[in-house]
Amino acid sequence: MGKVTGFKEFDRKTEDYRPVELRIKDYDEIFTGVHEVLHLQEQGARCMDCGVPFCQSDNGCPVDNLIPEWNDLIYHGKWQDALIRLHKTNNFPEFTGRVCPAPCEGSCVLGLNNPAVTIKNIEQAIIDKGFENGWVKPHKVECRTGKKVAVIGSGPAGLTTAEELNKFGHNATVFERAKRIGGLLMYGIPNMKLDKDVIDRRVNLLKKSGVEFITNVDVGKDISVAQLQNDFDAKSDRSHVVL
Repeated sequence: MGKVTGFKEFDRKTEDYRPVELRIKDYDEIFTGVHEVLHLQEQGARCMDCGVPFCQSDNGCPVDNLIPEWNDLIYHGKWQDALIRLHKTNNFPEFTGRVCPAPCEGSCVLGLNNPAVTIKNIEQAIIDKGFENGWVKPHKVECRTGKKVAVIGSGPAGLTTAEELNKFGHNATVFERAKRIGGLLMYGIPNMKLDKDVIDRRVNLLKKSGVEFITNVDVGKDISVAQLQNDFDAKSDRSHVVL
Protein backbone atom coordinates (compact mmCIF):
# COMPACT_ATOMS: atom_id res chain seq x y z
CA MET A 1 0.00 0.00 0.00
CA GLY A 2 1.15 3.53 -0.68
CA LYS A 3 4.75 3.96 -1.76
CA VAL A 4 6.98 1.04 -0.85
CA THR A 5 9.66 3.29 0.60
CA GLY A 6 7.33 6.12 1.62
CA PHE A 7 7.62 5.49 5.34
CA LYS A 8 11.39 6.03 5.04
CA GLU A 9 11.22 9.07 2.77
CA PHE A 10 8.52 11.19 4.44
CA ASP A 11 8.13 12.38 8.03
CA ARG A 12 4.80 12.58 9.80
CA LYS A 13 3.27 16.02 9.46
CA THR A 14 -0.24 16.77 10.65
CA GLU A 15 -2.46 19.45 9.19
CA ASP A 16 -2.41 22.72 11.10
CA TYR A 17 -5.07 24.01 13.47
CA ARG A 18 -6.23 27.60 13.13
CA PRO A 19 -3.92 30.07 14.89
CA VAL A 20 -4.59 30.42 18.62
CA GLU A 21 -5.03 34.18 18.34
CA LEU A 22 -8.00 33.57 16.04
CA ARG A 23 -9.47 30.59 17.89
CA ILE A 24 -9.82 32.49 21.17
CA LYS A 25 -12.11 35.00 19.46
CA ASP A 26 -14.83 32.59 18.35
CA TYR A 27 -16.33 29.14 18.76
CA ASP A 28 -15.60 27.94 15.24
CA GLU A 29 -13.86 24.66 14.45
CA ILE A 30 -10.20 24.46 15.39
CA PHE A 31 -9.37 22.98 11.98
CA THR A 32 -8.12 25.19 9.17
CA GLY A 33 -10.16 23.30 6.59
CA VAL A 34 -7.20 23.54 4.21
CA HIS A 35 -6.24 20.14 2.82
CA GLU A 36 -2.99 20.27 0.84
CA VAL A 37 -3.12 17.52 -1.77
CA LEU A 38 0.64 16.95 -2.10
CA HIS A 39 1.11 16.87 1.66
CA LEU A 40 -1.68 14.32 2.11
CA GLN A 41 -0.39 12.17 -0.74
CA GLU A 42 2.97 12.01 1.03
CA GLN A 43 1.26 11.01 4.25
CA GLY A 44 -0.70 8.33 2.39
CA ALA A 45 2.59 7.12 0.95
CA ARG A 46 3.84 6.45 4.48
CA CYS A 47 1.28 3.64 4.86
CA MET A 48 3.15 0.33 4.64
CA ASP A 49 2.04 -2.92 3.03
CA CYS A 50 1.45 -4.53 6.43
CA GLY A 51 0.81 -8.24 6.56
CA VAL A 52 -1.75 -7.53 9.27
CA PRO A 53 -3.01 -3.91 9.22
CA PHE A 54 -3.67 -3.40 12.92
CA CYS A 55 -5.14 0.04 12.19
CA GLN A 56 -8.37 -1.70 11.15
CA SER A 57 -8.19 -4.53 13.70
CA ASP A 58 -10.18 -4.87 16.94
CA ASN A 59 -7.80 -2.50 18.71
CA GLY A 60 -7.81 -0.05 15.83
CA CYS A 61 -10.75 1.41 13.94
CA PRO A 62 -14.07 0.64 15.69
CA VAL A 63 -16.00 0.84 12.40
CA ASP A 64 -13.50 -1.29 10.45
CA ASN A 65 -12.50 1.42 7.98
CA LEU A 66 -10.46 0.06 5.06
CA ILE A 67 -7.63 2.39 5.97
CA PRO A 68 -4.69 0.97 3.94
CA GLU A 69 -6.88 0.87 0.85
CA TRP A 70 -7.89 4.52 0.90
CA ASN A 71 -4.41 5.60 1.97
CA ASP A 72 -3.13 3.96 -1.21
CA LEU A 73 -5.82 5.64 -3.32
CA ILE A 74 -4.91 9.06 -1.88
CA TYR A 75 -1.23 8.44 -2.66
CA HIS A 76 -2.24 7.81 -6.28
CA GLY A 77 -4.48 10.88 -6.35
CA LYS A 78 -7.76 8.92 -6.66
CA TRP A 79 -9.83 10.99 -4.25
CA GLN A 80 -13.27 10.01 -5.47
CA ASP A 81 -12.40 6.32 -5.35
CA ALA A 82 -11.08 6.86 -1.82
CA LEU A 83 -14.40 8.43 -0.84
CA ILE A 84 -16.31 5.43 -2.17
CA ARG A 85 -14.02 3.12 -0.21
CA LEU A 86 -14.46 5.20 2.95
CA HIS A 87 -18.24 5.19 2.67
CA LYS A 88 -18.29 1.39 2.43
CA THR A 89 -17.68 1.15 6.17
CA ASN A 90 -18.42 4.62 7.49
CA ASN A 91 -21.77 6.37 7.06
CA PHE A 92 -20.60 9.71 8.40
CA PRO A 93 -16.83 10.18 8.05
CA GLU A 94 -17.22 13.96 8.40
CA PHE A 95 -18.12 13.27 12.04
CA THR A 96 -15.53 10.63 12.86
CA GLY A 97 -12.80 12.48 10.97
CA ARG A 98 -13.29 15.37 13.38
CA VAL A 99 -14.10 13.86 16.75
CA CYS A 100 -12.70 10.31 16.77
CA PRO A 101 -9.62 9.95 19.07
CA ALA A 102 -7.98 7.92 16.28
CA PRO A 103 -7.21 4.54 17.89
CA CYS A 104 -6.20 3.54 14.36
CA GLU A 105 -3.11 5.71 14.67
CA GLY A 106 -2.35 4.19 18.05
CA SER A 107 -2.42 0.75 16.39
CA CYS A 108 -0.44 1.75 13.29
CA VAL A 109 2.43 -0.69 12.68
CA LEU A 110 4.68 2.17 11.56
CA GLY A 111 4.10 3.68 15.00
CA LEU A 112 6.19 0.92 16.59
CA ASN A 113 9.38 2.66 15.46
CA ASN A 114 8.28 5.95 13.91
CA PRO A 115 5.39 8.43 14.20
CA ALA A 116 2.18 6.85 12.88
CA VAL A 117 0.48 7.63 9.57
CA THR A 118 -1.81 10.70 9.81
CA ILE A 119 -4.92 8.59 9.24
CA LYS A 120 -7.36 11.00 10.88
CA ASN A 121 -6.22 13.94 8.72
CA ILE A 122 -6.58 11.87 5.58
CA GLU A 123 -10.06 10.66 6.52
CA GLN A 124 -11.34 14.19 7.13
CA ALA A 125 -9.75 15.43 3.92
CA ILE A 126 -11.41 12.69 1.85
CA ILE A 127 -14.94 13.52 3.00
CA ASP A 128 -14.40 17.30 2.97
CA LYS A 129 -13.21 17.14 -0.63
CA GLY A 130 -16.14 14.87 -1.41
CA PHE A 131 -18.57 17.56 -0.31
CA GLU A 132 -16.55 20.33 -1.98
CA ASN A 133 -16.67 18.52 -5.32
CA GLY A 134 -20.31 17.46 -5.09
CA TRP A 135 -19.51 13.74 -4.87
CA VAL A 136 -21.64 13.23 -1.75
CA LYS A 137 -25.25 13.10 -2.88
CA PRO A 138 -28.62 11.88 -1.54
CA HIS A 139 -29.09 8.14 -1.91
CA LYS A 140 -31.61 7.28 -4.60
CA VAL A 141 -33.91 4.47 -3.52
CA GLU A 142 -35.00 2.52 -6.60
CA CYS A 143 -37.71 0.46 -4.94
CA ARG A 144 -39.63 0.85 -1.68
CA THR A 145 -40.63 -2.19 0.38
CA GLY A 146 -43.65 -0.49 1.90
CA LYS A 147 -42.37 -1.35 5.40
CA LYS A 148 -42.24 1.40 8.04
CA VAL A 149 -39.66 1.49 10.83
CA ALA A 150 -39.54 3.90 13.77
CA VAL A 151 -36.07 4.87 14.97
CA ILE A 152 -35.97 6.27 18.50
CA GLY A 153 -33.20 8.83 18.92
CA SER A 154 -31.27 10.81 16.32
CA GLY A 155 -27.74 10.42 17.63
CA PRO A 156 -25.02 8.85 15.45
CA ALA A 157 -26.43 5.33 15.97
CA GLY A 158 -29.97 6.44 15.18
CA LEU A 159 -28.91 8.31 12.05
CA THR A 160 -26.88 5.35 10.83
CA THR A 161 -29.78 2.98 11.47
CA ALA A 162 -32.16 5.24 9.55
CA GLU A 163 -29.79 5.59 6.61
CA GLU A 164 -29.20 1.85 6.31
CA LEU A 165 -32.93 1.08 6.56
CA ASN A 166 -33.62 3.69 3.90
CA LYS A 167 -31.03 2.16 1.57
CA PHE A 168 -32.86 -1.15 1.82
CA GLY A 169 -36.05 0.59 0.73
CA HIS A 170 -37.81 0.77 4.09
CA ASN A 171 -39.52 3.98 5.22
CA ALA A 172 -37.56 5.15 8.27
CA THR A 173 -38.98 7.74 10.67
CA VAL A 174 -36.66 9.12 13.34
CA PHE A 175 -38.15 10.40 16.61
CA GLU A 176 -36.10 12.93 18.58
CA ARG A 177 -37.14 14.43 21.92
CA ALA A 178 -34.99 17.55 21.43
CA LYS A 179 -35.76 20.31 18.94
CA ARG A 180 -32.69 19.65 16.77
CA ILE A 181 -31.50 16.45 15.11
CA GLY A 182 -28.15 14.95 16.08
CA GLY A 183 -28.31 13.78 19.69
CA LEU A 184 -24.80 13.59 21.10
CA LEU A 185 -23.40 15.14 17.93
CA MET A 186 -25.58 18.22 18.34
CA TYR A 187 -25.69 18.62 22.12
CA GLY A 188 -22.65 16.76 23.45
CA ILE A 189 -19.79 17.90 21.22
CA PRO A 190 -18.68 21.57 21.17
CA ASN A 191 -18.65 23.57 17.95
CA MET A 192 -14.88 23.87 18.03
CA LYS A 193 -14.68 20.12 17.37
CA LEU A 194 -17.79 19.66 15.22
CA ASP A 195 -19.55 22.63 13.70
CA LYS A 196 -23.32 22.20 13.72
CA ASP A 197 -23.54 23.09 10.03
CA VAL A 198 -21.66 19.85 9.33
CA ILE A 199 -24.42 17.91 11.10
CA ASP A 200 -27.24 19.83 9.40
CA ARG A 201 -25.62 19.23 6.01
CA ARG A 202 -25.75 15.46 6.49
CA VAL A 203 -29.26 15.54 7.97
CA ASN A 204 -30.49 17.46 4.92
CA LEU A 205 -29.00 14.76 2.71
CA LEU A 206 -30.84 12.09 4.68
CA LYS A 207 -34.09 14.02 4.31
CA LYS A 208 -33.59 14.26 0.55
CA SER A 209 -32.89 10.52 0.52
CA GLY A 210 -36.28 9.84 2.07
CA VAL A 211 -35.69 9.66 5.84
CA GLU A 212 -38.38 11.41 7.91
CA PHE A 213 -37.53 13.27 11.13
CA ILE A 214 -39.95 14.17 13.92
CA THR A 215 -38.57 16.40 16.67
CA ASN A 216 -39.88 17.44 20.10
CA VAL A 217 -41.36 13.98 20.69
CA ASP A 218 -40.33 12.03 23.79
CA VAL A 219 -41.17 8.38 23.17
CA GLY A 220 -42.89 6.94 26.22
CA LYS A 221 -44.21 10.35 27.20
CA ASP A 222 -45.54 12.17 24.13
CA ILE A 223 -46.16 8.95 22.24
CA SER A 224 -46.45 5.43 23.63
CA VAL A 225 -44.46 2.41 22.57
CA ALA A 226 -47.75 0.64 21.94
CA GLN A 227 -48.73 3.34 19.45
CA LEU A 228 -45.42 2.98 17.64
CA GLN A 229 -45.88 -0.77 17.45
CA ASN A 230 -49.34 -0.19 16.03
CA ASP A 231 -48.26 2.42 13.47
CA PHE A 232 -44.98 0.84 12.36
CA ASP A 233 -43.81 -2.58 11.19
CA ALA A 234 -40.76 -2.36 13.45
CA LYS A 235 -39.09 0.00 15.87
CA SER A 236 -35.43 0.57 16.71
CA ASP A 237 -34.07 1.93 19.99
CA ARG A 238 -30.67 2.44 18.29
CA SER A 239 -29.21 -0.79 19.66
CA HIS A 240 -31.61 -3.28 18.10
CA VAL A 241 -34.74 -3.55 16.00
CA VAL A 242 -37.93 -4.96 17.50
CA LEU A 243 -40.45 -6.45 15.08
